[in-house]
Amino acid sequence: MKLNLRVWRQKNAGAEGAMATYEVDGISPDMSFLEMLDTLNEDLILRGEDPVAFDHDCREGICGACSLVIDGDAHGPERTTTCQLHMRSFHDGDTIDVEPWRASAFPVVKDLVVDRSAFDRIIQAGGYVSAPTGSAPEAHATPVPKADADSAFEHAECIGCGACVAACPNGSAMLFTSAKINHLNVLPQGAPERETRVLDMVAQMDAEGFGGCTLTGECATACPKGIPLPSIAAMNKEWLRARRKVR
Repeated sequence: MKLNLRVWRQKNAGAEGAMATYEVDGISPDMSFLEMLDTLNEDLILRGEDPVAFDHDCREGICGACSLVIDGDAHGPERTTTCQLHMRSFHDGDTIDVEPWRASAFPVVKDLVVDRSAFDRIIQAGGYVSAPTGSAPEAHATPVPKADADSAFEHAECIGCGACVAACPNGSAMLFTSAKINHLNVLPQGAPERETRVLDMVAQMDAEGFGGCTLTGECATACPKGIPLPSIAAMNKEWLRARRKVR
C-alpha cells in the first residue's frame, strides 16, 4: 500500500503546530497503525529528519497509551485502540489525517504526544480504598453479588486512554471519571468511602478544566472498551447521594 499522511507536527508545548504531509510506501495491510508510523519514522531518520513523536507502550490494547485522532475519529475508524487498528481498514492511495487528542486539559507535549496526567490526578483524588484489606485471599473473602461484580468488571475495563475526552465536543472527562467511581463504589470493599470518593474525584475533574457533559454520546461511541453511556447517569446518582449525605 502507498499512503499519503497528513500529520500534526509541533516541536514543543509552546511552539506553533501545523500539519505536515508525508508519503509512505510498502505498507502491508497486516501492519498495525503504529507499525505504519514506525515505518514513516524509519524513513524520516534515514533522511536526517526529526521522527514523529507518538505515545505507545504495550501495543496490545491494554495500557491506553496510544492516543491518536485518525481522520477525525479517536483511535480511528474501528472500535479498538490505535495499536490494534490495522492498515487493512484503509485503502491504497488513501490520505490519512493523524492528530493528537484535542482538549484543553490534554496539552500537547510534542507532535502527537499529549499530557494526560490530569487523569492521574483524578484517580489520586479518590480512586482507591484506604482501609487495609489484607492479602489477596483475605481481600477477596467478602462475597460480592454477581450483578455488582459484573458491573465492577465492566467499569474496570476503562484503560484511561482519553478517547472519550477527545471525542466529546466539550472535552468532558465524565465517562472516564464515572468508570473509575462506579468500579469501586459497587464493591463492598469500596462502599465505606463512596461518598468522599465521588465528591473528591468530581471536584478534581472540574479543577482540571475538563468541559461539562451534555450526554451527546460521542464519548461512549469512541470508547474502545465499550464503557456504556449510562455509567454517567449512575455516577450522577452517586454524586447527588453523596452531597445529601455529607451535607
